[in-house]
Amino acid sequence: MSSVVLATAGYDHTIRFWEATSGCCYRTLQYAESQVNKLEITADKTKIAAAGHPQVRVFDVNSNDPNPVFNYDGHVGNVTAVGFHKDGKWMYTGGEDGTVKVWDTRAPGCQRTYESRAAVNSVVLHPNQGELISGDQTGHIRVWDLTASACSCELVPEIGTAVRSLTVALDGTMIVAANNNGTCYVWRMMRGATLTTHFEPLHKLKAHTTHILKCLISPDCQQLATTSADKTVKLWNLDGFTLDRTLVGHTRWVWDCVFSVDAAYLVTASSDATARLWDLSSGEAIRTYSGHHKAVVCCALNDSAIEGRDADG
Repeated sequence: MSSVVLATAGYDHTIRFWEATSGCCYRTLQYAESQVNKLEITADKTKIAAAGHPQVRVFDVNSNDPNPVFNYDGHVGNVTAVGFHKDGKWMYTGGEDGTVKVWDTRAPGCQRTYESRAAVNSVVLHPNQGELISGDQTGHIRVWDLTASACSCELVPEIGTAVRSLTVALDGTMIVAANNNGTCYVWRMMRGATLTTHFEPLHKLKAHTTHILKCLISPDCQQLATTSADKTVKLWNLDGFTLDRTLVGHTRWVWDCVFSVDAAYLVTASSDATARLWDLSSGEAIRTYSGHHKAVVCCALNDSAIEGRDADG
């Protein structure tokens, strides 16, 4: 079993697995039905989910079988978000059809559907494993309490401006929402006596002058990465929200990013048909993953110890 699983996908209908250090592609999966919008690797590194249009396919990481081991159909249109419970017992998805869905990975069919009433662009799982948080095209952020099976909270930081990406700190203390105007809204998260998360506005960060496509808090909760249509990636210090570094090198939109578990490296995916590995201490791209023929819009990395937390928050 590989200690580091790194995969990329996008508009050329393939999922590619890479040797992170050498940059060699050692496996290519065909995803014939559509482009791939999002990738997620399970914490135990055995499965990878690929969200497409309108289906989700789950493949074995450690086999040469080109066929998916599980197929999930139920969305209409693009599936824009996918993730797993920390123990892999269930999977969650979000889509352009305005729904957030929960799937039991041990049984067929969709177990729960939550209606967001607008195209869902991002869904994240709170580290408590009990709440899903979604952001949609009309600017609404909703918290879905999985125990009550209902929406427990709603935030609208900027009416009518699409929430493009959400990220929650692994210690559960902070959430960031990035929008199409290049702004990040930051809230401190607190648990009340009711065990429902409460949100306290903390900061408004003008990170880019155009669309932010992905925001991600580092595993050590020290930095925020933002990727943008301006072709750059920015690293922000979460203690003061100052700019630490700008990563320059991609020649088109940067769609996705993922930190290594020690927060020393970042992998990015771009419309320039490459993914890159950045050394965050120097700000240099130390590896370019070339092989895709069209835009690379998603990447996934799991380099954590199996017993530990997964790498991509």
